[in-house]
Amino acid sequence: MKKTAVGDARSLELMVNAIVDYAIFMLDTEGLVRTWNKGAERLKFYAADEIVGKPFSIFYTPEDREKGLPSRALATAAETGRFASEGWRVRKDGSRFWALVVLDAIRDEEGRLVGFAKVTRDITDRQRAHSDLLESERRYRRLVEAVVDYAIFQLDPSGNVATWNPGAERIKGYRPEEIIGRHFSTFYTPEDLERGVPKAALAEATEKGRFEAEGWRMRKDGRRFWASVVIDRITDESGAIIGFAKVTRDLTERKQAQDELQRVQEQLVASQKLEAVGQLSGGIAHDFNNLLMIVLGNLENAERSSRNIGGPNLHRALTNAKRGAERAAALTSRLLAFSRRQALDPKPVNLNGFLSGLQEFLQRTLGERIEIQTVGGAGLWQIEADVNHLESTIVNLAINARDAMPNGGKLTIEGANVSVDDDYSRINPELAAGQYVVISVSDTGSGMTPEVLNRAFEPFFTTKEPGQGTGLGLSQVYGFVKQSGGHVKIYSEVGEGTSIKMYFPRYAGNAQPAPDDPDELISEGVSSETILVVEDHADLRTYVSDVLRDLNYRVLSAASAQAALTILLQEDQHVDLLLTDVVMPGINGRELGKRAQQIRPHLRILFMTGYSRNAVVHQGRLDEGVDLLEKPVTQARLALKVRELLDRT
Repeated sequence: MKKTAVGDARSLELMVNAIVDYAIFMLDTEGLVRTWNKGAERLKFYAADEIVGKPFSIFYTPEDREKGLPSRALATAAETGRFASEGWRVRKDGSRFWALVVLDAIRDEEGRLVGFAKVTRDITDRQRAHSDLLESERRYRRLVEAVVDYAIFQLDPSGNVATWNPGAERIKGYRPEEIIGRHFSTFYTPEDLERGVPKAALAEATEKGRFEAEGWRMRKDGRRFWASVVIDRITDESGAIIGFAKVTRDLTERKQAQDELQRVQEQLVASQKLEAVGQLSGGIAHDFNNLLMIVLGNLENAERSSRNIGGPNLHRALTNAKRGAERAAALTSRLLAFSRRQALDPKPVNLNGFLSGLQEFLQRTLGERIEIQTVGGAGLWQIEADVNHLESTIVNLAINARDAMPNGGKLTIEGANVSVDDDYSRINPELAAGQYVVISVSDTGSGMTPEVLNRAFEPFFTTKEPGQGTGLGLSQVYGFVKQSGGHVKIYSEVGEGTSIKMYFPRYAGNAQPAPDDPDELISEGVSSETILVVEDHADLRTYVSDVLRDLNYRVLSAASAQAALTILLQEDQHVDLLLTDVVMPGINGRELGKRAQQIRPHLRILFMTGYSRNAVVHQGRLDEGVDLLEKPVTQARLALKVRELLDRT
């Protein structure tokens, strides 16, 4: 029996020594090492004769020994029968390893404590992997918490907020304790909630793994912001959905910039469209003016010749025909105004005096049911504009305002100084930064719908009944203000009235506003002066020549600038006045005038045009020293202007 027990003990010893991955050894009741296996030697680097008889506390770190951890381990094992822990242990060479330690109490048959069995395993690799995982999680958490430009948080499978980073708090305004546990639909607008957008977003992320979109979202205080949203599905090792990762970015500034760019592009497109229509209108007006001048001139001749013959029917017919031609001329003039091809004669304007003088005239024009108020101001800057066209423009707007107030209302015309900065100019690219005087014409009428507002400046567009308007009123306003170097904007809402603001550049010169010109007188008497008429349109050339001959002038005519220069080079040909069209093929009228004055320095020159382009008009104003007649020209106007030039000293 004894021999069998000895054999069993020997077998156990061999088995324990064969284990090399665990340090298995015994301690006495004082904690001294009594046995040492091969695994302990491999793990802790001590040979048996180096460690047996020494306290097991030698394996503990100085910090743990200072805290009395070896004694507490023995006491716990003695009291409870077992002590288990993990911690740093020290090898013979001083290196440390992370150990899994189990200390079991050994008792004899009578229950007396006779020692301890100690098993130690090196789990440094596992601990390092665990530490790496913890550090990775800490780094991720630090990263997420450091991001303040993105809201990064998690949702549970039902869509409730599970985590909340500082970026989410900054963007959405909720503190973690206010939002964690609440459904993420809290961030959606009422319109999106009604359409079921949050539910659809989670469904798409669940099915496809990802949902991505942009749209309006709500902050805690109720304000909206434009958000870029990404929702990613989170699954475990088995593929089951355990939640969602949600990233939200505030793109409000980008959205505003894009909207601003779109508005600017739309304004530019509208401006380009009006510019293209204006070029077409100006070209048509040029040719039409030549035809109208012939028609009007011959009607005047017919009317004058029929005074002593023919009955009332003939006179009525001629009068009606002339009235129709004059209306066509007025229409053409408006087309020229829209296309910015009318010849302006701008002068410095004192707006306070101008507006004050306008009120009485407008009150007579609009009637008593319209209350008119003109508002100037101390220190109102001067502008430089053609007074006649400016007055016509405001009267045009006032009549439109009256039509929008059939039951009466209030019309306010106000001048104010305005400084346009770069930000406003960026939104309104047609208006350069600088100082302007704004003339506002505001009414309390019916207002305009957005559709009408977008087309208000288009020529021939009108909301009035057929025969009640040409649709050129606002087009004429647009062209005049643009040609004057300014800008015009309309503000209107249905039922809230309309306000039209015309921006005119501040006049920086020193010239004072000119007084009204005295009435001009037509000289009487028979003249022997010679006029050279240059016009490429044959019928018009014949008509003008006949009119001048009827006025007792000697008339020479030429169909081109080259023919006119040939006449002027003839020393025996006396010429007092050169009357030339501006727009002609080859050498234009302006160039002809320059060459004519080189040949005959004292020659008087009168230009005539229905479409000035840039030959005698630059930036909307007549060149210095230029005299111009705009077609169609009545016989009276032609006679007056010719006489004025010939009498000029």
